[in-house]
Amino acid sequence: MSFVEEMKAKAVSMGKKLVLPEGTEPRTIQAARIICDEKIASEVTLVGNKSSIEKAAESLGVDLSGITISDPADSDRLSAYGKEYFELRKHKGVSESDAVEGIKDPLKWGAMMVRLGDADAMVAGADNATGKVLVAGFTIIKTAPGVSSASSCFVMDFPDKKWGKDGLMIFSDCATIPEPTTEQLAEIAIQASTSCKTFLQTEPVTAMLSFSTKGSAKHPNVDKVLDALAMVKEKAPELNIDGEMQLDAAIIPSVGEKKAPGSKVAGKANTLIFPDLQSGNIGYKLAQRFGNAGAYGPFLQGFAKPISDLSRGCSVEDIVNTCAVTMTQVEN
Repeated sequence: MSFVEEMKAKAVSMGKKLVLPEGTEPRTIQAARIICDEKIASEVTLVGNKSSIEKAAESLGVDLSGITISDPADSDRLSAYGKEYFELRKHKGVSESDAVEGIKDPLKWGAMMVRLGDADAMVAGADNATGKVLVAGFTIIKTAPGVSSASSCFVMDFPDKKWGKDGLMIFSDCATIPEPTTEQLAEIAIQASTSCKTFLQTEPVTAMLSFSTKGSAKHPNVDKVLDALAMVKEKAPELNIDGEMQLDAAIIPSVGEKKAPGSKVAGKANTLIFPDLQSGNIGYKLAQRFGNAGAYGPFLQGFAKPISDLSRGCSVEDIVNTCAVTMTQVEN
């Protein structure tokens, strides 16, 4: 069973509710039909003007039976959502009437559905830039308790099954924080380790990557990785994590034994933490293009409740797969 098939099966067994805020977007409507038919979510909600969604579905030949439409302008939840949004934004000078109008935005509406439990997870981005999706997440869903910054991870699926768990590895952060602070790098490591448990369904073996292994080079960038590692060990002492470590030492047993003798991570890593976004983004694309690895994601991590961002170039299949993986985050 492939990674996506495993995630779909897990999502089906969990029976959680999904909201897709881009309700009139053609690929989203088609994906909603598949998600409903395959029972990836127990309830699928499209957000937007009801007649516009129905017309779009009709033009696509998509039957909306079993799919819920939530029209913010004609919903009995508008008052409650408006009040909650006002409480969240009044410190920014937002009035009660402005809050009621503002929450009608489909992305904000979808995020509020998740916040108040009317949905368990939200997936968007087929028709909106990443920034808008993240703003809805940060302002309404918020980050998890004790987490200051959300980040992202990719699930990498390598043809050679000797890597990670049967060829599956977590790469983080490859899409969100350009230059993480020491504190953010520590949070990325903890969040990615949690993602490993959720997505790979195995215990994380986490390597903090660098151009140095165990003091082989001296540089402030190396010190930053070491400082972040110390923070992780203080905040999450149960994690099997080590660093600083070069990539070959992290994943090749013979190199790990030579460069980091005694390490419980060296040569065995299934979760790789890159020191910044440049290295992470380049790293996953190198693995994808030169190593023929499948790259699933980016999946957002660190939010209080699950939210995922799509590429605006995504296919219907991409949306379905992302929704399936996102639904498996609900239990966390």
